[in-house]
Amino acid sequence: MKQRKYSTERMAALFLKRLTLQTLKTSNGCIRSWLGKYMVQKRTPAQLRLFAPAPGPPHLTHTHAFSTDGDTQDEKMPKRMNGTDLSNIGRKIHDRIIHVLDEKGNDLGNMHRAAVIRLMDERDLRLVKRCSDAQPPEYQLLTGAQIHAERLQLRSEARAAPQPGPTPTKELTFSSSIAQHDLDTKRKQIQQWIEKKYKVQITIKKSKNDQEPENKIEGIFNHILQTMPGIATFSSKPQPAKGGKAVMCILRPLSKKEENAYRETEGTQKGDTLNKENGNDRGSDVLH
Repeated sequence: MKQRKYSTERMAALFLKRLTLQTLKTSNGCIRSWLGKYMVQKRTPAQLRLFAPAPGPPHLTHTHAFSTDGDTQDEKMPKRMNGTDLSNIGRKIHDRIIHVLDEKGNDLGNMHRAAVIRLMDERDLRLVKRCSDAQPPEYQLLTGAQIHAERLQLRSEARAAPQPGPTPTKELTFSSSIAQHDLDTKRKQIQQWIEKKYKVQITIKKSKNDQEPENKIEGIFNHILQTMPGIATFSSKPQPAKGGKAVMCILRPLSKKEENAYRETEGTQKGDTLNKENGNDRGSDVLH
């Protein structure tokens, strides 16, 4: 009985040992397969990095921001001209010593920028650069109202300045038998165009009246020009046009040089006239 009992226990122990080994073998296989997948997943990026190029020294690349306008922000900033835009520079005085004028145009001489800033604060003034080429640079203290007034004046002068390009031409046509009243009206219109710096092309048609003098049309041209002394001159002298049925000329405004020469000539002639009159008076006194 004892031998049978011992053999039964031994068989049970062997069975339990085999069952335990089988369980461990199965579980190890599952764990091994799971760990294999995990290691493959983790190793794949490392394996890919084996084929990556070796890292080199870093390089700095300068890039520009993309813009549909094709201009960078710095290029869009308005460029200020020294002494022409009347911009208040505030406290940003780059030069240590500057030449200063006050708001009335009085010369304050050379001053240290710290003294200029102190003067600006005391008198509530702005600082404007007048001449950057001077040594030291020239600045002027102005009030806000003075800066505004000078800006308006510069804008009006810019509008009044002649625009570059060919001078526009106005055209006017009338008959040589025109009445005096109508001729005066035409002449005033021509003078207004000349004062606005236009060229004026005048065409005068010959009258069908055979008794009309041949030089009448030239006389009309000369009369129109003589009524505008110091303003206009011939750009193209009278010449036949339209197959000889008319006479055409072009008047233009005088240039600055021609205007100055005309004024000098007029002044000289007036001086000569006064001298002659004074000489005649002295002569008459002597005779008397």
